[in-house]
Amino acid sequence: MAEKDAEFIVPPNRIKSKVTYNDSGVDMAALARAEQVIANLQGNYLQWVEDDLTNLQAAYEKARAEPDNRKRHLDEVFRIAHDVKGQGGSFGYHLMTIIANQLCRTIEKYDATRDDVLEVVKLHIHALRLVISQRMEGDGGAAGASLVKGLEAVISKVAAR
Repeated sequence: MAEKDAEFIVPPNRIKSKVTYNDSGVDMAALARAEQVIANLQGNYLQWVEDDLTNLQAAYEKARAEPDNRKRHLDEVFRIAHDVKGQGGSFGYHLMTIIANQLCRTIEKYDATRDDVLEVVKLHIHALRLVISQRMEGDGGAAGASLVKGLEAVISKVAAR
């Protein structure tokens, strides 16, 4: 297709209508208020994520104990991990987002009803617990990188089977 035959479609910018801005740009006071609200929720996040991790562990245990219902319980693991993934970065725990994303992708990509894949799920849950118990904010630095690399190595082993 020649360039003159191309049609450029510009999608509507619906986000623009939801952001307060003026001639000088984004309303910095509104942005500061929003950031303060998130900062004030930081302590709540730690309780929320502890609850999520407890529920994640319970769903995993049910999957382990009930092989005939494993898929249903792993769907619950996925749902909880997806929530954890979405919240982590918002509260300064980017490593939680990375690990929970890996967990979700593992459940999606591999037959998580297999025992070896279920072990990978368990390792991810333990890693998420470690991040919170050690308060590994941000990307966790060198320890976080090592943790992610180790999880990736385990996923690679399962993928090779």
